[in-house]
Amino acid sequence: MALRTIRLQGDPVLTKKCREITQMTPKIQILIEDMLETMYEAEGVGLAAPQVGILKRLVVIDIGDGPLVLINPEIISSDGEQTGSEGCLSLPGKGGQVTRPNHVIAKAYDENMNEMTIEGKELLARAICHECDHLEGHMYTEFVEGEIYDVPPEEG
Repeated sequence: MALRTIRLQGDPVLTKKCREITQMTPKIQILIEDMLETMYEAEGVGLAAPQVGILKRLVVIDIGDGPLVLINPEIISSDGEQTGSEGCLSLPGKGGQVTRPNHVIAKAYDENMNEMTIEGKELLARAICHECDHLEGHMYTEFVEGEIYDVPPEEG
């Protein structure tokens, strides 16, 4: 496994729509492992392939319940509403208030290319929406209500 460089807002790769993954290959498996390692090292809860410069429909998420790998994710239903602080590894040290669905159901493939359905509420719903936006070339900053603000570094 290897750490990948996280692309920062302003990098053109972050504005491009990603291509579907049609089969699991050794390169995709390595990408999944590298993305998980990179996300954990950066202390994020999600990472999309374009954030490491790869235009593939792949995201990894871990809100504290263990890693989720979503290949070709698609939100098939959503309801409710939540507004909360959101940040992004591609815009470190910044945050903003974003309204997202409070509940989503998404279909995707796992790392074995088995179709699955995932249901997310609250933080998981927010993370799924945020990462799926990356696959369409959008960043959360497009949806911020009010100003983008500085997030103080965590003390510890």
